[in-house]
Amino acid sequence: MQKAAGPAALERDAAAAFAECVLGGALSQQVEALIARSGLVRHHPEEALALLERARAAAPRHPAPLIALYRFHFYGHRLAQARRVGMDALAIARAALGPDFGDTPPGDPAARGDAAVRFYLFVLKGLAYLNLRLGDLPEARLMLGELRRLDPQDRVGGALLAHALARHEAGDAEDEDAATAARMDDGWAAPPQSTGPAAAACGWQEAGR
Repeated sequence: MQKAAGPAALERDAAAAFAECVLGGALSQQVEALIARSGLVRHHPEEALALLERARAAAPRHPAPLIALYRFHFYGHRLAQARRVGMDALAIARAALGPDFGDTPPGDPAARGDAAVRFYLFVLKGLAYLNLRLGDLPEARLMLGELRRLDPQDRVGGALLAHALARHEAGDAEDEDAATAARMDDGWAAPPQSTGPAAAACGWQEAGR
């Protein structure tokens, strides 16, 4: 008789399955078609949104519909809606990674190469950016603090947002167009030459790349 898997093994299996989903696996053709159709009608927001909501309902635990919804709202400048999608994505990723995730930092190899971990970190970064844009600075600060704890080597680029927040609070805001040229070489250690919030890549859809 085969021995039942223990909780730790089940958590590993769930994280591995979620990582496969982040990379685009385990998505039905029906859901893929809905997401693709939404892109074709993106100039008709109500129709596109209805298709994305159908995709999400058909695959409620898969990150792909959430990523598509996030993009839809973010690039449509509906930042509050994008933030709500981000919170849902964070909860799904957190559940997949297991209750013990985050008790200690996942480690640099995971931050660099584990798709599920990277997805979680990118969602945190995206939410920090959205909270900064929406003026919820305490929540942005909280999420950046957690991101720094989990990703001390700054593999997902959260330090740039932290420096943007610090400069904003110091009243030293920069023009965002100029800030898009910024590069982050020193991680959390030192501010870059330009730290406007637009310099940070806030699209957590990059996590599985």
